[in-house]
Amino acid sequence: MSKTKYYLRPFGILNKKDGSLLKKKNQAFTVNSFYFSHIELISRNKSIKKKTYQFSDFKKILEKKKEIKDLFSNLGYKNNRIEKILFKNKRFSIFGILNITPDSFSDGGENLDLNKAVNNAQKMLENGASYIDIGGESTRPGADEVSPQEEIKRILPVIQKLDSKSVNISLDTRNSSTMKFGILSGVKIINDVSGLNHDKKSVDVVCKHNIPVIIMHMPGNPKNMMKKNKYFDVVLDVYDYLKAKTDSLISSGVKRENIIIDPGIGFGKDYLQNLDLLRNMSIFHSLGFPIMLGVSRKRFIDSISKESNPKNRIGGTISATLFGMSNGIRIHRVHDVRDVNQALMIFDKMMN
Repeated sequence: MSKTKYYLRPFGILNKKDGSLLKKKNQAFTVNSFYFSHIELISRNKSIKKKTYQFSDFKKILEKKKEIKDLFSNLGYKNNRIEKILFKNKRFSIFGILNITPDSFSDGGENLDLNKAVNNAQKMLENGASYIDIGGESTRPGADEVSPQEEIKRILPVIQKLDSKSVNISLDTRNSSTMKFGILSGVKIINDVSGLNHDKKSVDVVCKHNIPVIIMHMPGNPKNMMKKNKYFDVVLDVYDYLKAKTDSLISSGVKRENIIIDPGIGFGKDYLQNLDLLRNMSIFHSLGFPIMLGVSRKRFIDSISKESNPKNRIGGTISATLFGMSNGIRIHRVHDVRDVNQALMIFDKMMN
């Protein structure tokens, strides 16, 4: 007999005033300092069953099953290292996207000139970015693989120039050799869309340098991922993958405090699958890791709004980002830093 799996999804976000009052009455709980009033309990065995509870009623369930109690304790996770390097007393953190590529879906070719790349990075910092996320390989659907040598050639001068200006840099790469050069040149966070699957040596690099890493879900690789988007339940399947992957990484020596997870919106998911993930994003909190959300200018926005030009999808980007924030997601990877930062600042002020 297969073992029943359980999942928890917080919902019913509250502002700080109402949330703190209800929490004192055991009618609300917190996730990442966000208050929620309700929780959905999902069980999965031969079938999937879902039931929603007000928190005051759910507390009775906690005493009956250890698995559920352990999951709920994950909702209160504290990651002091990530808190210190990403937030610094802020409620959210923005990673500004800087692609040093000729073929990225939205900004390909815009940052191939070193001075222009550095200037664009500085603008994003001035507009509210905490980190500049530098990539030298396009991972859009159908993209061809780039050799590590070419990738390093593209990104290293930019990293070195920004590091000389004491800029916080994350590196978007699947290759261990690129990771090594980047870390030695000042990179502080690794962002791997393959979840450290593409290059077997990547885990050793992350462990050796004790560096935070963003683990994303992507079936296959950018070339074939849209042909591999076969799920029984996309939300629970992505959750199960991230659970198994993070367990494996911790067993391999990656410190728990160094892991950030990303469900991979747009990576091997179609329009409806992306919406399903976004609507249920808060379920990933029960894995007990900080969560990154990347919705910037993505194709699902076009599917809804019929806006084919990625640069004209700022409204959709802001809407999806704020929805993520309302689900307790605090780390956001975006192109349009100024507009998203302003939206998040206003949302945060209204909630607090």
